[in-house]
Amino acid sequence: MSQNPEINHWRYSNFITNKNYEFSRENILKILPEELIEDAYKVISRWDSYSPTPLLNLDKLNKKLNLGNIFYKDESKRFGLKSFKALGGAYAVEKVSSGKKDIIISTATAGNHGRSVAWGSKRLGLKCKIFISEFVSECRANEMRKLGAEVTRVHGNYENSLNECLDQSKKYGWQIVQDVAWKNYEIIPKLTMAGYSVMIKEITTQTDQYITHIFLQAGVGGMAAGSVAGVANYFKKIPKIIVVEPESADCVLQSIENGSIKKIDIIKESVMGGMSCGEVSLVPWKILKNAVNHCVTISDDNVAKTVAMLANCNFANEKIVGGECSTPGVISLIASCNNDDVKKQLKIDNNSNILLIGCEGNADETLYDKLLSEGKSQI
Repeated sequence: MSQNPEINHWRYSNFITNKNYEFSRENILKILPEELIEDAYKVISRWDSYSPTPLLNLDKLNKKLNLGNIFYKDESKRFGLKSFKALGGAYAVEKVSSGKKDIIISTATAGNHGRSVAWGSKRLGLKCKIFISEFVSECRANEMRKLGAEVTRVHGNYENSLNECLDQSKKYGWQIVQDVAWKNYEIIPKLTMAGYSVMIKEITTQTDQYITHIFLQAGVGGMAAGSVAGVANYFKKIPKIIVVEPESADCVLQSIENGSIKKIDIIKESVMGGMSCGEVSLVPWKILKNAVNHCVTISDDNVAKTVAMLANCNFANEKIVGGECSTPGVISLIASCNNDDVKKQLKIDNNSNILLIGCEGNADETLYDKLLSEGKSQI
């Protein structure tokens, strides 16, 4: 157990081992082919203003937990969009438009995916229609409008906004660019996942340390599965893979326990809004169901404190702007080290090199400032 009063009480809500674990590079790269993964990097790395996002070392947290290294992939600086999603939606827009200027792009979003699609559409001179739920902040909506998108707010949750997007797109012939897959709609979600794999490619050029563990956030599972496919394609050794979800939206965990996709009802929205999803997406599920070692869930209790501790240089020697969905990896790693049985199961020790994905910065500035203020009062 970590001997640090400010964090030694942090715990999981739930922790499970995947009984069907069997990591197969061959099977994963059949689902998300190597050619597509390589093309994503080739295309994205040629975009104006492209540069790899930083791979930071959380030195101070590492000293507290007595590990080998804790690497933090800082996506707050991705193309000025403050999120890893800049890689996926924009890449998918470029591939599906194929140089055409007369198509209209549409999508439903909780925020960051829509921003990427809007940006991708703007850079190609395309019109963009975005549908959001009543739970998406006006701050996020305005960021999409600034990129030229027409934003429509729909009563209800994300699923309601998606259904409205599907209905309108079918009616008017718009091209849907969604990061969620369903039956007969898999190609475009694969494009977004291939975009996310660019993070893993970059990491291979940023450290020569063997990554022993990766903690991956999951909503519908696109980032987690895209990262796993990147690992299958680029990593020589396969690390332990741990998926982290909010306790109120544990669709991946419950599906892995169930052995098939299980849709859950979200009774209360998590502050980690981009991860508050009731059903794992079809294509990510095909990858995650066998490639994930463990699933964990966390409450919202330590999100604000983690946002503040990242910003306050408590975990690293520099200020890190990490939004609410950047916190789960940090929280779950600390919780792992606070539970001797879990730490032993995960084989985390002073030789472990941990990878965390800081998937967003202050993408929602209003929410970020609120969490930062709350968190500062707790440290």
